Amino acid sequence: MEIVSGLGEKPHVTSQQFRQILEGTIGQKSYIVTSGENLEPELAANNLLKIRSGMMSHHGNVSSVKIGTYDEVELTNGSQGMKRIDLVVNRYTRNAETNIEKNEWVVIMGTPVASNPVAPTYTVGNLQKGDLVDDCPVFELHYDGINVTEVKKMLSVLPNVAELNSKWTDELTGNNQYCKYRYVKFGKTAVIIGNLAANNNNNISIKFPFAFKFTPSASVTLESSASSNVNPLITEISTTSFKADSTPGSTSKTAARFIIIGEIE
Repeated sequence: MEIVSGLGEKPHVTSQQFRQILEGTIGQKSYIVTSGENLEPELAANNLLKIRSGMMSHHGNVSSVKIGTYDEVELTNGSQGMKRIDLVVNRYTRNAETNIEKNEWVVIMGTPVASNPVAPTYTVGNLQKGDLVDDCPVFELHYDGINVTEVKKMLSVLPNVAELNSKWTDELTGNNQYCKYRYVKFGKTAVIIGNLAANNNNNISIKFPFAFKFTPSASVTLESSASSNVNPLITEISTTSFKADSTPGSTSKTAARFIIIGEIE
């Protein structure tokens, strides 16, 4: 064990450790962090993309376009009568000899076809595991003939704490008296938090206020104030509902808290 956020005998904090902190707070996936113009793309011409100011995080690695500026990315013209999808990736690289790290925009050109184009492959890495190259797709460029017909933003904008707090719903009651919850949606992610009261009815069925794209993850924490004979658990979960089981106890006390996180359409 070594200290990270304190003074050591010599410089000791690494970029990997700093990214660990960010992964624990922002998340381990890829997001645009609320800042500046949120990396908004502007197609200046069929061969030039402007990317406005903002900041993003990928595997805990934060990179930015400075406030009040924009980056210019050169594009390759489309082909007459053909369709194509290009990727604009934020590429992380680390020099194996010097360990110098950097980020830069890279355009990966797709294959022109008459119909049904697909996005090209990119380098899937994980810089936190020591990979020298780690691409994060940020934009898709859709070509029809020589023209770019769509610039598709591929990352969600992560709200800041103030925005997140303002987005929580008021407390709602489930389809029975034993469950109360609140939820928040940001980008393609939804979080539901709530309480399960101790009760004498097993297999409480609770319907979500919306459907998840995939089965969400869930965890339950037993309240210390709950009776020792109360053991509420989520016994079944799907994209639209979950079932909870609680052994007999006092209905006047909160038996457990739960959190459900998952991707939505």
